[in-house]
Amino acid sequence: MNFHMPKSGFFSIRYRIGQRIYLDRSVDFLGLKKHQEEEANPQTPAAAGNNSNSEPVSPNYSSSESPPLRTRSLIDIYETCNFSGIEPESFEEAQKHEAWVKAMKDEIRMIEKNQTWELVDLPKDRDVIGVKWIFKTKFNQDGSIQKHKARLVARGFTQKPGIDFFETFAPVARLETIRTLIALAAQKNWLIYQLDVKSAFLNGVLEEEVYVEQPQGFLVEGGEDKVYKLKKAFYGLKQAPRTWYAEIDKYFSHSGFQKSQSEPTP
Repeated sequence: MNFHMPKSGFFSIRYRIGQRIYLDRSVDFLGLKKHQEEEANPQTPAAAGNNSNSEPVSPNYSSSESPPLRTRSLIDIYETCNFSGIEPESFEEAQKHEAWVKAMKDEIRMIEKNQTWELVDLPKDRDVIGVKWIFKTKFNQDGSIQKHKARLVARGFTQKPGIDFFETFAPVARLETIRTLIALAAQKNWLIYQLDVKSAFLNGVLEEEVYVEQPQGFLVEGGEDKVYKLKKAFYGLKQAPRTWYAEIDKYFSHSGFQKSQSEPTP
């Protein structure tokens, strides 16, 4: 447990369990300690002296400090702290926990369902791009764990321009346009639907020839020396946002939607 105390007397607690569990809370330990000492050694007029004219002794708080309104035990403080994450930093650590193993299997299953890649031999004149597991814990509003999410991403920083990718720009709607549409829907009493495309980038079709290595823990038996040739985009690739935009743009156009004239997109 690491403590940081500024001059105000408020500690910032950072509590570490394993690799990545943190607690952050500001607690007035100086005021708490002073109050506890006063309760343990109360000062009464009799203790101050036998003089009947003596005034009751009041706590000696400095001008920069104020008496705490109430005290709380450290156990109570820890219970009210929020967890910012419980996530492994490597595959070796994740494979020790069944929840993360299941999350990785779900990710591989989604990739194969979308027919994102195919196992091939690496051509002699091409380089292979590495991949890495990224782990994220999602929480409910009350702080309880919602799900464990494992995502396989490509090490896009190793891509070579003109070989592994060409165009990377992907337009996005401006916030002003979204607010205008919401205001218009409210005025016209229209219904607004919101959706989330699961593993969206895996649906974009690649035009480039890209090869990635097999992920840790999921090597194909008998084909350990082979690599995956990507047929669709992959998280971490520089061109992934553009390929997804091209795919969703084509779908909207075929479904009868029209682009805004005030916000043209390529």
